[in-house]
Amino acid sequence: MTADTPPTAALIVIGNEILSGRTQDANVKYIAGRLSAMGIPLREVRVVPDEEAAIIKAVNTLRARETYVFTTGGIGPTHDDITAASIGAAFGLPVLRHPEAERVMRDAYGDDITEVRLRMASMPEGAALIENPASGAPGFRVGSVFVLAGVPSIMRAMFESLAPGLTGGPPILSRAVTATVRESEVAEALSAIQDRWPDVDLGSYPWARGGQIGTTLVARGTDKAVLEAVVTDLCALIDGLGLDATIQEGGG
Repeated sequence: MTADTPPTAALIVIGNEILSGRTQDANVKYIAGRLSAMGIPLREVRVVPDEEAAIIKAVNTLRARETYVFTTGGIGPTHDDITAASIGAAFGLPVLRHPEAERVMRDAYGDDITEVRLRMASMPEGAALIENPASGAPGFRVGSVFVLAGVPSIMRAMFESLAPGLTGGPPILSRAVTATVRESEVAEALSAIQDRWPDVDLGSYPWARGGQIGTTLVARGTDKAVLEAVVTDLCALIDGLGLDATIQEGGG
């Protein structure tokens, strides 16, 4: 990343339980929102199984392309928690008992520490620890890859520990314009507005509720004045159809 290249990020969600539908992921929204506020757009999310080859491929592909890569899941003490070993393989590093991680865990668990729990202190050689004030067992960082727990409360605690060390850009702002209009009725005009404002990310999201059908038009960018101009164009579009528009801050 250089001064002329804005930071970007990707997220790898690891776990068979996500792919099977047994567990619903709750981490993507949190990470995406926090990164946006820091001016680091989340460019891609991949969900991969607990398989070393899949994890290695995702990590190496995304770290070559994005400024930061985050992973969630697979760093517990059981046989299917293979994320640490897979990250080590992706970087060509041996996985060893991390002395500082072991110390942190012994302090956190006291007499309840076991060899099974201490498996969570095994990390790629040279990994930097990510503090875990929620449950004690730390995450870790290798290069631009940050390895976090899958449990949402623990993931959030880890993320907030590492967040001050991230280099961001201008915060990504968003405005939303909602109206009871079908998406197809605004598609052509919306394309013209996008062409007029190429530095703004425009999206349309249809909805149906309370017996009504409508569309929410979302503008995202870093320049507040430009966003206001885009909102003016969107409201003019809706007004031209003889409809009322509702404007929202932070439309997503």
